[in-house]
Amino acid sequence: MNIMDFNVKKLAADAGTFLSRAVQFTEEKLGQAEKTELDAHLENLLSKAECTKIWTEKIMKQTEVLLQPNPNARIEEFVYEKLDRKAPSRINNPELLGQYMIDAGTEFGPGTAYGNALIKCGETQKRIGTADRELIQTSALNFLTPLRNFIEGDYRTIAKERKLLQNKRLDLDAAKTRLKKAKAAETKSSQLNSARLEGENTMIWAEEVTKSEQELRITQSEFDRQAEITRLLLEGISSTHAHHLRCLNDFVEAQMTYYAQCYQYMLDLQKQLGSFPSNYLSNNNQTSGTPVPYALSSAIGPGLASTGGLVITCPSNINDLKETSSNRKARVLYDYDAANSTELSLLADEVITVFSVVGMDSDWLMGERGNQKGKVPITYLELLN
Repeated sequence: MNIMDFNVKKLAADAGTFLSRAVQFTEEKLGQAEKTELDAHLENLLSKAECTKIWTEKIMKQTEVLLQPNPNARIEEFVYEKLDRKAPSRINNPELLGQYMIDAGTEFGPGTAYGNALIKCGETQKRIGTADRELIQTSALNFLTPLRNFIEGDYRTIAKERKLLQNKRLDLDAAKTRLKKAKAAETKSSQLNSARLEGENTMIWAEEVTKSEQELRITQSEFDRQAEITRLLLEGISSTHAHHLRCLNDFVEAQMTYYAQCYQYMLDLQKQLGSFPSNYLSNNNQTSGTPVPYALSSAIGPGLASTGGLVITCPSNINDLKETSSNRKARVLYDYDAANSTELSLLADEVITVFSVVGMDSDWLMGERGNQKGKVPITYLELLN
């Protein structure tokens, strides 16, 4: 029974405090009550904390979008995180594209130029996918997690203490209002004409003033203590900025590593594929001003010629071959897919026999590989001594 009485009294006291704060807050909004202003330093700290929270949330959310553009995947990861379970591993976009390219290249035939190029591109895309996965993991650990810890941890504590400070201020201002009303009533009572009534009322209001003054001292002390606690927490925002700066540096380093890896992968792929010949360039309307790769220019030597807008050199040994119609061995520089039955498909680095035929276009030779024979473009060849 005593416990029940205590709970009822506490409930009534809490309800009375809540009502008093609500009345004070409403009167302040209506301009009917004075409001205790926080000191300028504390106000600046509160503003800095709020600004930090807003921009941290925006940066964090946009970084998540950057690392994982798929909103459904982000939601799934969020759910698994809240359930404290590991999200299932899923193939990312570069890895999926790479697998499609490899499968297509295998279907078309690794021995064909297009099939071989697809397989090489697919392998590179899968490497980029692995690098992308590493970027996400590193960024989540070193950048997103600290930002999220601030929002869900430090700032939540700050917000809790800030709300408590607001309540203490409302209690303080309500106490000031009650004291002000008690003093006004005491003054008015002393001015009454009846000496008997004056004495009784003066005593009542004097006691009320004393009680209000005591309450004001208590609420002022509680407000000052809460203001100091809040101030100490808010001053930690500067340390938070310093910590987030280190995390930002880690994020930049992770991105630098990722882009450097991607660049190197694509550079290696470009070297493997070589330069596209003129007939491929013309399909893309790129028939002017195309630089000749170093390997091609060194292979076919001095003397200028032009084929389909691609500036190449015409070597003297090929001219000699055309004049003598003798057979020579030649190394294939690049893969080539035959356009029709009169041409011969080529694979890079294979060695074939070539010879000239009277009346043939100057950009072509006849090539032989075993029983296979057909026209081959001279820009794909390096004659061997």
